[in-house]
Amino acid sequence: MKTLVSIIIAALLFTACNSDQLAKKKKELEGLKSGLTATQEKIKKLEEEIAKLDTSAKVDKVSEVTTMALAPSIFKTYIEIQGRVDADENVSLSSQMGGMVTKINVKVGQEVSKGQVLAETDASAIYQQISDLQTNLDLSKQVFQKQQNLWNQKIGTEIQFLQAKTTKESLEKKMSLMQEQLRMSKIISPISGTVDAVNIKLAQTIMPGMNAINVVNFSNLKVKADVAESYSQRVKTGNTVLIYFPDINDSLSSTVNYASRAINPLTRTFGVEVLLANNKNYHPNMVAKIKINDYQSAKPEMIVPIRYIQKSNNKNFVLVEEKGVAVKKVITIGKEYNGYAQIISGLVEGDQLIIEGYDLINEGDKITVKK
Repeated sequence: MKTLVSIIIAALLFTACNSDQLAKKKKELEGLKSGLTATQEKIKKLEEEIAKLDTSAKVDKVSEVTTMALAPSIFKTYIEIQGRVDADENVSLSSQMGGMVTKINVKVGQEVSKGQVLAETDASAIYQQISDLQTNLDLSKQVFQKQQNLWNQKIGTEIQFLQAKTTKESLEKKMSLMQEQLRMSKIISPISGTVDAVNIKLAQTIMPGMNAINVVNFSNLKVKADVAESYSQRVKTGNTVLIYFPDINDSLSSTVNYASRAINPLTRTFGVEVLLANNKNYHPNMVAKIKINDYQSAKPEMIVPIRYIQKSNNKNFVLVEEKGVAVKKVITIGKEYNGYAQIISGLVEGDQLIIEGYDLINEGDKITVKK
């Protein structure tokens, strides 16, 4: 019984000691917190006093930028496609009758006229037949003339007259046929132009359909291209065209001479043609890069490079320099093309658009323009 009482008394004494220590720790923590608050207040007060006394902190930072003076101009957009040089009069000629080449009357680069004989094949047999036929034809004409004279004088029979007439007309038809065969033994140019290629040699045997001589009329060249169906309402006859020939590093400005209204069902494209001036530097099938002007603003407007346009709260804006300060101007954008944007509103002529350093400054910053 005494032992139990002793244990209870010891437990009560231990609990009392723990309570005293806990209270002491809490009091110590409260003291530290109070001291920390006072220290923080002192730090804040000192910082405010230092800021008032430190004159160097009052100097504003000035950023150096580059500007571009804006001036209105006509905004244009282009459709860029690839075309080729073509010649309406570009013919590949061949003999209509097989045989051995006996004459070549032209050489590459020579100017020829329509109807000129460019080459001939062996027609000796035809010439012989024509010679024999001509003798018979001359005789038949004399006989017919005499029979006609007698018939006019009511001498002789009608049968004799008709036989003489029939013989003469038959020989004339044969002569016409032989002359046609003689013509077929010759290669004749159907156009005026320049000999672009001679693919035959003397004594060479050629066949009908074999490409012998090429003739091109270089004064009637044009550029042809196929344009996607989606541009059918924007590309019309008369549109301004810029053409660049990469192979010869040459360019020119022209207009669309013809824009087809028919859409190719296979490629979903339509054709355009641009006439070329007579220039010997252009050759059929030469590659041409075409830019067709499909839009042009009705009046001069501000044009800004897209990379200088920024966006905030779903609004587009640019920074301009005004009296040494960066000013934000909200703008309305129209069409965009080739890295430039058409500005419908928000800018006026003379605005100094910040182009170098625009991404390093904010509205209201003080700036200086590089000289």
